[in-house]
Amino acid sequence: MNLMEEVKNLVFPPKCPLCEKILERPGICQSCRSSAPWTEEGAALRQLADNIPCAAPFHYEGPIRAALLRLKFHGCASAAGPLGDALGLCAEEAYGAAFDLVTWAPVSRKRRRRRGYDQARLLAESACRRWKTKPVRLLRKIQDNPAQSSMKDAAARTENVKNVYQAEGAPYGKRILLIDDICTTGSTLSACAQTLLNAGASGIFCAAVALTGINAENQQEYGKE
Repeated sequence: MNLMEEVKNLVFPPKCPLCEKILERPGICQSCRSSAPWTEEGAALRQLADNIPCAAPFHYEGPIRAALLRLKFHGCASAAGPLGDALGLCAEEAYGAAFDLVTWAPVSRKRRRRRGYDQARLLAESACRRWKTKPVRLLRKIQDNPAQSSMKDAAARTENVKNVYQAEGAPYGKRILLIDDICTTGSTLSACAQTLLNAGASGIFCAAVALTGINAENQQEYGKE
């Protein structure tokens, strides 16, 4: 930890993103590590459209759900550090060195202004510290579509994200790790992945902090906003 980080931690003490207990160093406290809703071996895989895999360290429930809601809707940007670190470890265990670049599923400009940050980008930045690199912007959201969490079923979610992303940067020939906060039906990640593949990416691997159940009963509550 460098001097600037030490000063920052004195002024703004790090907190566990799950229970909000003040810690000496950023991370998830030992108690929450023991009780968190980890996926199987901390690296569960869900197959999205076109057999694109999505890895995640947690189930979207209990303290993980609360932490992600604080990150997305209540200005708790600091939660992205520890959650992104867990995501990065999960991606490393699931995919090894299978990818060349890391990017994220972006929110619209309007939502980013309202929120003050793009939570998926913060998660990607945190995950990338594991590999001593930085994420690369490869996607832009060109429509401020309705929130995915307002969609009634998987078909509506898929339709809602059609043609809302545009590739930029240089994805051609690259194997890309695509990061988001929550994976419900996978519609958002699938739409982003297809956009990158259409732009010439040679492979896509996805990772999210948490996986949700995908039945119709819970789709109003979960998903990318």
